[in-house]
Amino acid sequence: MIHMTETLAVQTVEGFLTAEETDGLTKILDEHLATTGWVPARPSEGMTPPREAQAILDGALQRSLPALRRAFPSATDTDPWLYHDLKPGDAIRPHVHGVGDPGAVPQRIARIAFNLEDAEEGGEFYLDTCSANALWSDAAAPPGSAYGPGTRFVHEITARRGPVRLADVPHTRWTCTPPPGTTVAYGTQLVHGVLPVVRGRVRKLITNLLARG
Repeated sequence: MIHMTETLAVQTVEGFLTAEETDGLTKILDEHLATTGWVPARPSEGMTPPREAQAILDGALQRSLPALRRAFPSATDTDPWLYHDLKPGDAIRPHVHGVGDPGAVPQRIARIAFNLEDAEEGGEFYLDTCSANALWSDAAAPPGSAYGPGTRFVHEITARRGPVRLADVPHTRWTCTPPPGTTVAYGTQLVHGVLPVVRGRVRKLITNLLARG
């Protein structure tokens, strides 16, 4: 059974990728970008990396599952990874994904983000915590779902859609600058985003951490 706290937890895995793996992943992505000419239409748009890149990341994920399960004991696997590339002026405004359909199998309980490259200035990942009731829906865990009775669910709130504008909700912001090779897992009911990139480039790989109940 998935506990609600898993969707609100945070866990880091230092050494998620070795320096050699990081170099190999960078080479694969650079070659793929040169071949495809992919450029994101907006900062939040992601691209599916090639199979060789997915294999490196999936191998690291399997090594890291014991550490991740300290905060997300229901975790079993992930979705395919997506690649994001942010340039100066790009930012990801605060948003929250939520769990989607609480009756679906598997369940999205968290997101995992790995920074392949950090900006020289700006571009930090952040989490916003707050006690505002407006974030929470009246939905309850349906009978037979993977969640325990009484589990509450946030609204899915994007920069353009939702019952509130997250930037206007009183909150406490937690910025994150993990060391190289580190991945960050954060519950899918947490508000998060990326600060504007000032100088340099943020190259990020993201996936959903899944649970099968």
